[in-house]
Amino acid sequence: MDQIQGMRIFVRVVEAGNFTRAADSLGLPKGTVTKQIQALESRLHVKLLNRTTRRVTVTPDGAAYYERTARLLNDFDDIEASMTNAQANPSGRLRVDVGSSMARLVILPALQGFCDLYPDIQVDLGVSDRTVDLITDNVDCVIRAGELADQSLVARRIGNMPWITVASPAYLKRYGVPQHPSDIEKRHLVVNFFSGSTRRIYPHQFQRGDEHFEIVGPYRVSVNDSNAHLTAVLGGFGLSQVIRYIAEPYLESGELVQILPEWTRPILPVHVVYPPNRHLSAKVRAFVDWTADLFARHPRLQRA
Repeated sequence: MDQIQGMRIFVRVVEAGNFTRAADSLGLPKGTVTKQIQALESRLHVKLLNRTTRRVTVTPDGAAYYERTARLLNDFDDIEASMTNAQANPSGRLRVDVGSSMARLVILPALQGFCDLYPDIQVDLGVSDRTVDLITDNVDCVIRAGELADQSLVARRIGNMPWITVASPAYLKRYGVPQHPSDIEKRHLVVNFFSGSTRRIYPHQFQRGDEHFEIVGPYRVSVNDSNAHLTAVLGGFGLSQVIRYIAEPYLESGELVQILPEWTRPILPVHVVYPPNRHLSAKVRAFVDWTADLFARHPRLQRA
C-alpha cells in the first residue's frame, strides 16, 4: 500500500465523517477507500475508526494518528511546493463555493481571466446559498457575505455590500408606496428570505438616526435562494431588501423601484474564507488574491 496515499485517505475519511463522502471528494470508489483504511489499520495493528451505517468516528488511537498525520501531510505538501514551480505556476484542483447571485453576477463573468492567469488550476465552483462545512465538504475556500460564525477559519475581508429596499412597479400600483417602515406590517406584503439550514426568516432591517425597525412582515412567498428572491420581487409578490449591486440593472431598466431611500440597513461584509491548513496553498492564495482584486475593481461594488 502507498503509505502517503493511505494517510491522505484516512485524513479525508475523518474530515468527511463517512466513507461515501470521502470517496466522492477523492474521486475514488468507496470500496477502494474501505480497503485502504483496513490495510492501514492492519499495518499499524490498531483500530483507527469506529464504523456505523451512517457515520464514522475516530478512536482515541485514531484521533492521535489523525492529528500527527494531518500535520505531516501539510508539511509534505509545503516541501513539494517549495521544491517545484508550484509557487510561480499554481496547479491542481481548486474547490470553491459561492452564493448563487454572486456567482452569476460577479465571479463567473470574470472567471475566464483567472483561468487565463493560472491555466494549470482546475476550478470546481459550487454554487449555493447554503452554508457549507469547509472541512467536511473538502472545500478549499468560500466567498460569503455576512458576519462570520466560525472563528476557527481564516478569513480575508474583500468588500462591503449595501442594501436597498425595492418593489416592482406592478406591486406599487396595487398596494401603494410605503412612507414609513411601520406601513409594511399594516398594509403591505414582503418577500422573505429564510436560512436553508435553520429555516429561520431573516428580518428586514430599517435604520434612520436613532430609529431602528426589524420587520418580517406578512408574505405569500418566502425563499432561500438569492436568485429566486430577486425573481419573486420582480414578479410583484412583495417588496423586499436586496443587495444594491443585484438590483441596480433592474432599477436602471425600470423593472424595480427603490422605496424608503432615507432608511438604511447595516452594510453586508464579504469575506473569502478558508481552513487554516490551506493558508500556504499556492492555488488558494492565487484565488484569494484574484478575488480581492476583482472586488476592488468591480464597478457595482465600489460605492458604499
